[in-house]
Amino acid sequence: MAERSMPPAKPSRRARSVPASDRRSPCPVSCTLDLLGDRWTLLVVRDLVLGRTRFKEFATSPEGIPTNILTERLERLLQHGIVEQVPAEEGGKRMAYRLTEKGLALRPILKAIRDWGLEWAPGTAVLRT
Repeated sequence: MAERSMPPAKPSRRARSVPASDRRSPCPVSCTLDLLGDRWTLLVVRDLVLGRTRFKEFATSPEGIPTNILTERLERLLQHGIVEQVPAEEGGKRMAYRLTEKGLALRPILKAIRDWGLEWAPGTAVLRT
């Protein structure tokens, strides 16, 4: 059986915001994994998609992300324009997080990962929390 190659895609102007010197290669899969490919970052994005907005809410997710790692991941997502900080709804000096347009564009990717897991990873389930 012949291996299928991915169709060529024209890079968007938005994809050029990371200096080429900071990349392992120009491959878009590699560049995306450099940003999102660790064990925690997409879980933080998942929590944002599910409506969590506060540091404390991310820290209490079932996966138990350590707070020092959570701090670093949120900072990285901020630096790359995937999330933004906004004043918390209850006021005060506390800040909350929300996905930017760039971050919201990750929703279909998360859905595809979820669907793949439900199909191919035994024992998985969609949790309603």
